[in-house]
Amino acid sequence: MKGKKIIIIGCPGAGKSTFARKLRDLTGLPVFYLDMLFHNPDRTTVGREEFDKRLYVILKKQEWIIDGNYLRTLALRFETCTDVFFFDIPVEQCLANAAARVGQIREDLPWVESEFDEDFRQYILDFPRDQLPKIYELIGQYHSSRSITVFRSRDEADAWLSCLQHQLTK
Repeated sequence: MKGKKIIIIGCPGAGKSTFARKLRDLTGLPVFYLDMLFHNPDRTTVGREEFDKRLYVILKKQEWIIDGNYLRTLALRFETCTDVFFFDIPVEQCLANAAARVGQIREDLPWVESEFDEDFRQYILDFPRDQLPKIYELIGQYHSSRSITVFRSRDEADAWLSCLQHQLTK
């Protein structure tokens, strides 16, 4: 998988970061979490210019896995990537998964969540209305020039990784 530029997108709680880590472990590709570019350890955020600067540094690299939605820059990442993995998981499952990770140390976020933030919960609930149409528009635009895989469950993602692992160990 040398030279791959992979984006992993979908609703928070869908399993993107877990998939990104497993894919990194199988391929050796470096993984970058957009939440780590945007959020500071003190729970503040960087401005738009700083975020974009950090993202451009990554996009110029020869290969990468980028985990995160961030709709404002999604078209740019579609333009630059070779592969897209889209987690189109039911909102109820995303809510449950996001709530379950409260209190866990994660490499994709610079702090430990102490509660399930109500604004974040609402963002997940609004994801199908606010984000999915644009994501599917981009998928339609790039489907013939990018490898695009849509997962409707975490089991599908795990099965895909198992197949990749089998291919890599042949």
